[in-house]
Amino acid sequence: MRESYNNLEIVSETGTIPNVPVLNIKEKILGKKFNLNLIYCGPKRSRELNKTYRDKDYATNILTFPLSDTEGEIYICKSVAKKGYKEFDMNYQKFLTLLVVHGMLHLKGVDHGEEMEKLEHAYTEKFYK
Repeated sequence: MRESYNNLEIVSETGTIPNVPVLNIKEKILGKKFNLNLIYCGPKRSRELNKTYRDKDYATNILTFPLSDTEGEIYICKSVAKKGYKEFDMNYQKFLTLLVVHGMLHLKGVDHGEEMEKLEHAYTEKFYK
């Protein structure tokens, strides 16, 4: 499945595209001109990317790749997210929203830490329906 918007491409290699307001989140965090590809992938692809680019041999819930100051890619593995969302004391849909926000904050240049957590909470609460 594929959805295309202005400067945003969403692809699901594993079935349906989750109901997350990606365009609204992207425009708020990254701006309208930022070119973003969001790919919902399976665990095999997640593991391959994680091994190739991070030298970690396991599938992970999210991988973020800044390609330039105005372009990036986010890979979210839904099956890994489904296994881990309860650790965050939220439902699966809210966790997917958090992952989208998390990836975009990384593309914006925000690193893990207190600032990231504060922004993640604010944006997830704003955009989770």
